Amino acid sequence: MDVHVILNRTGGTLRTTNLDLLTALIRDEFTLHGHRVEIEVVDGHDIAHAIGQVAARTDIDVLMVGGGDGTVSCAAGAVAGTDIALAILPAGTMNLYARTLQIPLELAAAVNALASGIVVDVDIAMVNDKPFVHQFAVGVHARMVRMREKFDYASRVGKMWASTKAVMMTLQSLPLVRLDVEIDGKLEKIETPAVAVSNNMYGDGHLPFADNPKGGALGVYICRTKDRAEVARLAFDVWRGRWKENPSLTVLKAQQVELYYPGIARDRRAVRDGELESLEPKSVVSIRHGGLKVLVPDEASYL
Repeated sequence: MDVHVILNRTGGTLRTTNLDLLTALIRDEFTLHGHRVEIEVVDGHDIAHAIGQVAARTDIDVLMVGGGDGTVSCAAGAVAGTDIALAILPAGTMNLYARTLQIPLELAAAVNALASGIVVDVDIAMVNDKPFVHQFAVGVHARMVRMREKFDYASRVGKMWASTKAVMMTLQSLPLVRLDVEIDGKLEKIETPAVAVSNNMYGDGHLPFADNPKGGALGVYICRTKDRAEVARLAFDVWRGRWKENPSLTVLKAQQVELYYPGIARDRRAVRDGELESLEPKSVVSIRHGGLKVLVPDEASYL
């Protein structure tokens, strides 16, 4: 295979990684397995342009990206629906989509597993024709990200600590979002601190990520309480994978979800794969079965 690698030098753990050693490892491992590989290292503000250039090529089989969730989401959106497969080097804070694909979280192990991996088709979700691989959310999550941006951090641990402080600040004054939610044709009016839609259903007993990237259904998660203590408990239960046990959460499967938002404040009120964006008056979320090609370890259980 012809593999093009883009490493975001300012993304995730790559900020503190010896990139010379990493690029040498990638080149050696992929060459050993008979692949042709080219590698470029770019700054964060150049990542979207670099990804777009590679996605437009016809001589590349795999685009491998190393960086945080934003880098992965950008790359997935660029190659979805093309013949180019996405490969992920897990260099973010939580690496939730890499966990879904069962890519090892240690960089050297990930390089080794991907060099001997296979290309498969998995699902990708869309919100108003914009792709996401993990989650689209409104309410608490968006406010938490806005709060986190107020803190400076230069490492994975620093970002986790900033996130913890942001959650505590958010819980002190819960946002309430009024929405009309239509799920597979059934309409409901709600006022809630949080709604999230995931690309395939979250698994049990671990961080909130899907166990099967080929599951074929959106996960819909609606918070049913406005009590701060109960919301805090719900957030903790979701984070440890015990969301099924929490009575404050409604969980549904769907093929399409429509969110109607009458509010005036729209800027930075939604989060798509960890990145803030505007919440449109109407958000249509759907799932495209097999819409994304990915390079994954050949021992992944969902194969």
